[in-house]
Amino acid sequence: MREDLLAATEKAGGLTAAVSLRTQEALLALAEGGARVVVCTCSTLGAEAEKAAGEAEIPVMRIDRPMADAAVRQARVIGVCAALAPTLQPTRALIENSAARAGRNVRVREFLFDDVWPAFREGRLDDYHAGIAARLGQAAREVDLLVLAQASMAPAARLAGELSVPVLSSPRIGFTEAARIAGAVSREKALL
Repeated sequence: MREDLLAATEKAGGLTAAVSLRTQEALLALAEGGARVVVCTCSTLGAEAEKAAGEAEIPVMRIDRPMADAAVRQARVIGVCAALAPTLQPTRALIENSAARAGRNVRVREFLFDDVWPAFREGRLDDYHAGIAARLGQAAREVDLLVLAQASMAPAARLAGELSVPVLSSPRIGFTEAARIAGAVSREKALL
């Protein structure tokens, strides 16, 4: 977790070359430090994890790749929900990349809930999650499946109650895949 890298991206209004380099350096340092798998939990910086993976001697993955792969297997119209604007484009690109790799045709709709981001920044997580949950029902009416672009959004899915479409978030799916890669769980268990 490197909040300084996310803060730098947020301040710049998007990913810069300097933040990209610092992210890859941080991931590679972890890979060289004895980890069996390195997981980048920031969706905004996730593509940098995949770049670093080519340099590392151990698996380096982005937490949201397994979520995106699952989304394109399950739906044709996928809604990407984010509370931070710079997360939308990388998540859209990830889903489109997952679809291309799977040979699937998907359409992505974006939903930005940026008015709740200050609550996250101020540590008011209950307000943050409630604000997201309140908007998921409307977004669900326009798609076949929703993905929560930021790991921090995951608790909102439970608060939203019964929705008309599935809602995927990255923490459980991503860490289960990381555990599978590290040999801590079997492939069959990871797919559950």
